[in-house]
Amino acid sequence: MKRIIIICEGQTEQEFCKDVLQPHFNSKEIYLHLPTIKRSGGGIVPWPAFKKQIENHLLQDKEAFVTTFVDYYGIHDKHNFPEWGMSKQMIDKNAKMTFLESSMFAAIDVDISNRFIPYMQLHEFEGLLFNDIEVFNANFSQHELIGKTELEQTIINYPNPELINDTPQNAPSHRLNRLIKGYNKIVYGSILAENIGLIKIRNKSPRFNNWITTLENL
Repeated sequence: MKRIIIICEGQTEQEFCKDVLQPHFNSKEIYLHLPTIKRSGGGIVPWPAFKKQIENHLLQDKEAFVTTFVDYYGIHDKHNFPEWGMSKQMIDKNAKMTFLESSMFAAIDVDISNRFIPYMQLHEFEGLLFNDIEVFNANFSQHELIGKTELEQTIINYPNPELINDTPQNAPSHRLNRLIKGYNKIVYGSILAENIGLIKIRNKSPRFNNWITTLENL
């Protein structure tokens, strides 16, 4: 059985991997180990600390592949990710993500980097949930869906939900907090994703789909 260590940014990503990705990979005889980022309190950490954790996992389990599941939205200048300054000059979001992932790969010790698959979610995990309005209708009452019209329009406007705006007011998680009364991202993120289903999520989110395909083919 192959093993993949997915370093999750926080509990939200970890629960999604446990509830949605693990059953999928079980059928392919691939076991997932799902640690969160250390010493973060539920978010991204500066690159030197993150790099150390990545390399430690690669060194401690010489048979496992290691990948990351972190939000691009949460990374800032102060985190000093490799080639971050250069990436800010790139307009195309998909090209920027590919460039940053390649830079992360290049920064890892060459003796162990062959088992490292860097991945950043554009813009954040919650973007994957803007997929099917019926899932929201089934999980929340009309009283809770205080921004249903805006939610419906967002899903229509973004056939690729990975491209939902990354401004502080319009990031996917902030939209859900604003549009759904009492929204709890750790609890509802995984529930909504399970209800949408991995096939639908992959069909609408090409970068995420490419990552899953890469892991399937290791």
